[in-house]
Amino acid sequence: MTTWDPVKSFSSEIFYMANVYEPLLWKNPPGSAEPFRPALAESWESSADKKTWTFKLRQNVTFHDGEKFNAAAAKASVEAAKERAGASFIWAPLKSVEAPDEHTLVFKLKSAAPMDLIASSMHGAYMVSPKALAAVKADQNYFERGTGDGGSGPYQVASYEAGKQVVLRGFDGYWGQKGAFPTVVAHITPEAVTQQQMLQGGQVDIATAPPLENMAQLKADPNLEVHDCPTTSNHLGFFNTTRKPLDNPKVRQALSHAMPYDDIIKVGGEGFGSKAYGPVPQGVFPGSTDVPTYTYDLAKAKALLDEAGVSGLKLKLTYAAENQAQKRFAPLIKDSFSKIGVDVEISPLLWNQQWELGKGDPAKAQDIFLVLYWPTYSDAGADNLFSLFHSSEEPFFNLSYWKNKEFDGLLAKAGTFTATDPDKAKAIYTDAMKLLVDQAPGVFLYDVRGPVAGSKKIKGLTCNPDYAFNLFLNQLAPR
Repeated sequence: MTTWDPVKSFSSEIFYMANVYEPLLWKNPPGSAEPFRPALAESWESSADKKTWTFKLRQNVTFHDGEKFNAAAAKASVEAAKERAGASFIWAPLKSVEAPDEHTLVFKLKSAAPMDLIASSMHGAYMVSPKALAAVKADQNYFERGTGDGGSGPYQVASYEAGKQVVLRGFDGYWGQKGAFPTVVAHITPEAVTQQQMLQGGQVDIATAPPLENMAQLKADPNLEVHDCPTTSNHLGFFNTTRKPLDNPKVRQALSHAMPYDDIIKVGGEGFGSKAYGPVPQGVFPGSTDVPTYTYDLAKAKALLDEAGVSGLKLKLTYAAENQAQKRFAPLIKDSFSKIGVDVEISPLLWNQQWELGKGDPAKAQDIFLVLYWPTYSDAGADNLFSLFHSSEEPFFNLSYWKNKEFDGLLAKAGTFTATDPDKAKAIYTDAMKLLVDQAPGVFLYDVRGPVAGSKKIKGLTCNPDYAFNLFLNQLAPR
């Protein structure tokens, strides 16, 4: 948990948020008959130029705190998200949002944009009770004190013990499919082996991050089912481009050639992954195998360092201590770099600590920052490419601190075509990724698959790569 504020939320607490809060739409899994399904909007349409979108809102919906959901509440939620959301960038195309009547919401955009995708985002698009929004305005720590939630979803927050567990309780007044389980206890258990032991010992029904190296054992257990879930997540590393000699693209290219990609997938992901083509995972727009990749080539890496006149290089690498995959593959990077004369100091930090260090003074930050990233909604051009590498005055997720006007311009141009000509947008985004790979402010390791294991006593455990960190609890039921 980084925050209980559904507007600020932009991290792994999405696991809980998606059961407590709802957007206007949900994105369906790939291959579904329809790309979206209604959530708090029953229907929606756009103008021909994709600059005006009209949503008809669901009636007779009540928030957990008793407030009514209507167009005024939806408008307030969107305006709060645009102003202060952790993922506020998703609302960049928005010029205004209007509520012409109690159950109609109209988005006026500055440029054409896929508002259906934006409205189904897993971050920054939740509808929040007006009472809760007002409480946060009066006290920004309102949610953090555990004084309730402002959601309309099938579950509400019953209790939270930091680092230990979250208890969710079914909401009796929910408008849709209620959960078969009136209470859900989520044990915060970062140790993968402990998750496996609890699952096989019958203490829990589902393990969301069991040890990858033991998946064959779990699949052989007659009491369990294992789902190998595709995700829209991938592992990458930022180079601190403000620091010599990492300010030299040739040095960054050298280090990119010194990454043992196949071993990183084999050891870090236990084979549950595939080579990355830039920072956009395959299967999500605008992912493309036309994006060039670096090969593992120590001779070429050493030659590039020699050309740059670099020797005796010492680097500090950080990763999230909670991330088991990075814990496994970070030593592989250290060992490989040592073969070209680069000494790496590995420093595991809790994610919040690592992120705060990266967002601080770049002169005091790490040299290499490993991160697992996933798009906020199914447009990784507007998210991954923009969030991770677009120029910014103050670092947020651009933790390479890289600034490139040509790259920024390509992103801006591509974004204007996403809603009206996605093929053209993808071609421009591909050009941007080619530039990104050439300049190498980051290194792109692998796209992730995420197995989830559950008891055969439970049915309804499914995967949706667009919400890979979500588990929709009201879809679960006893067999």
